[in-house]
Amino acid sequence: MSLVIVEFLLLIFLSSFAGVNAQSFVKVTNGQFTLETNNYHYLGTNYWYAALLATTPAGKERLNRELDFLKAHNVTNLRIVAAAEGEGNIITVPRIAPATQPQQGVFNEEVLQGLDYLLTAMAKRNMKAVLYLSNNWEWSGGFLQYLLWNKKIEDSVLQRKISWDETRDLVSKFYSCDACKEDYLKQVHKIVSRKNTISNIAYTNDPTIMSWQLSNEPRPMRPAAIIDYKNWIATTAAYIKKLDPNHLVSIGTEGYIGTENKEVFTEIHADKNIDYTTIHIWPKNWQWYNPENIKKEFPSVVKQTKNYINEHISISEKLNKPLVIEEFGFPRDEGSFSPEASIHYRNKFYKEVFKLWQKQITKKGTLAGLNFWAFGGEARPIVGQLFWKDGDDYMGDPPMEQQGLYSIFDSDSSTWKLIDKFQKKK
Repeated sequence: MSLVIVEFLLLIFLSSFAGVNAQSFVKVTNGQFTLETNNYHYLGTNYWYAALLATTPAGKERLNRELDFLKAHNVTNLRIVAAAEGEGNIITVPRIAPATQPQQGVFNEEVLQGLDYLLTAMAKRNMKAVLYLSNNWEWSGGFLQYLLWNKKIEDSVLQRKISWDETRDLVSKFYSCDACKEDYLKQVHKIVSRKNTISNIAYTNDPTIMSWQLSNEPRPMRPAAIIDYKNWIATTAAYIKKLDPNHLVSIGTEGYIGTENKEVFTEIHADKNIDYTTIHIWPKNWQWYNPENIKKEFPSVVKQTKNYINEHISISEKLNKPLVIEEFGFPRDEGSFSPEASIHYRNKFYKEVFKLWQKQITKKGTLAGLNFWAFGGEARPIVGQLFWKDGDDYMGDPPMEQQGLYSIFDSDSSTWKLIDKFQKKK
């Protein structure tokens, strides 16, 4: 092979990853996200299943189309599941599959390569990823799976429906289970220390990643677990920072609703290894209104939402750390799951959150980022089928939720027009 050809091939290879090399790491400077020399603000989304799409050829094609769609709307900050545990039904519903760790201590290389593919595809589009490393909830295995593997829960328990009180009792045991936490850290190490098999870039050196997140919505679940919960957060954050000093670390909390009180929320986010605060907002799930009386009660929803956000803005200001509303969702009108149903009140709810975010940007406030829940892309609910089944297309709603409940589909043109409007104001 001639020297000219070799040089030409090398040029092609290097240019393929120019997007990666051209990017910089997101940092926190004086209480603000910064990217290079500018403050970094974003209106992004939850696209939790993105890496799973990259495990099949058809999924990769869909992934690339959807990434192009998001890029066209300047939605370039994506919150994604980086790891799922265990296989089969859990509490009578399917969990997401394929799993990163299908069996205790056994990792699926094909799934990890799916994450490699996703990060490379995002880098080419100059996108940023927030990657969460486990889950408080059963839909991806999460903490319950670690407890099951380490015989802190009988297998029969997770083969039936369990009450909310049982769920709290069981999940709270994770924080005092040393073997469970060791298994979790092995998964953390496996992912954070990985080298991308496509780009050949170590994850620790990849600026496509904005943040490592300890878990999705980790809660102490019971007041008795709070001390162990706080210790777990501090220990895990320090461990990740030691592995990877280049990236931000976040917890993944819902705000004080998920931490029992404001004091715990403040204390865990004051940790030197936690770079920013997060909250989630779920008016329907938190019973802030009666869905059958939405017209009359919507003003109250807006008031409670603003109050919740402002309370956490105040805490974040005192901590001098940025705040991200990284989950917020609202159902379609009249509780419909159909993509054809009206989204009048959802758009009104989104607009109120967007306006508050925009106001914070204008005044250089602490609220820096949004990730709406959730991007449903090209997928559509199956008529007459409420819940996800193995083999169905993934959308924004996890398997244990009604499909179409909170998903923002590519066909929701009025929502995308609203998003475009606020992206231009940013």
